[in-house]
Amino acid sequence: MIEQESSLIDIPAPPPSGISATLRAAWAIFRKDIACELRTRYAINTLLLFAISAATAVSLGVGFLGLRRTEEALLIQSALLWIALLFAALNGLSRSFVYEEEARTMAALRLSAAPTAVFLGKFCFNLTLVMALSAVTTLLFIVLLRVKVGSPLAFSAMLVAGGLALTSATTIIAAIIARASFKGALFAVLAFPLLVAPLIVAIQGTAQTLENVAIDVVFGPIRFLLAYVVVTFTASLMLFPFVWEA
Repeated sequence: MIEQESSLIDIPAPPPSGISATLRAAWAIFRKDIACELRTRYAINTLLLFAISAATAVSLGVGFLGLRRTEEALLIQSALLWIALLFAALNGLSRSFVYEEEARTMAALRLSAAPTAVFLGKFCFNLTLVMALSAVTTLLFIVLLRVKVGSPLAFSAMLVAGGLALTSATTIIAAIIARASFKGALFAVLAFPLLVAPLIVAIQGTAQTLENVAIDVVFGPIRFLLAYVVVTFTASLMLFPFVWEA
């Protein structure tokens, strides 16, 4: 009888269910990831180093490109900005799940939280990194390349929509490659095909916001990016339990 009771005690309790419990667990995972990142500063240092290096190299190579206001020059400025954001994100966003594998906390996370909560917590963590990266990279481009933003509100909306698209497409890929041997290369190979379409739209929409235009001019690109976010986020949320429990 004692052996039966001890065996029952050893069985871990299932993660709590319900929307409120899932959101609480997601918030706990998000805070844990933020605390770990502030302690190690691996992803932050990687993202900042790449952003500073890219902005400095571009400024030394092309000079004050932002002073040119032709249509081609605005498109080039937007393309350089989003290329810097893309490659910096590809270097840092995979850490959200790779860290769990390296620290050997993946099994404990599986037992303590539902897959949906894990995905939401990691998604919010990656989104925070992308938004911080966008702010720093944009500031560097404005200062070093003398980029002039004609419509700040539309420009900010494009950055937010593009950041959401970038995060929604890459979070589940980070979970897929967590156990792979060549994580960085595999992450870029899997993520890039998914990001081609939103990247093109984000470049074209951001180029329009560098001119003095109303925000309704870029409603089309923003709607496309938000629709892309809804599709990829929903698909990732449905597929993540199979990836997480594999």
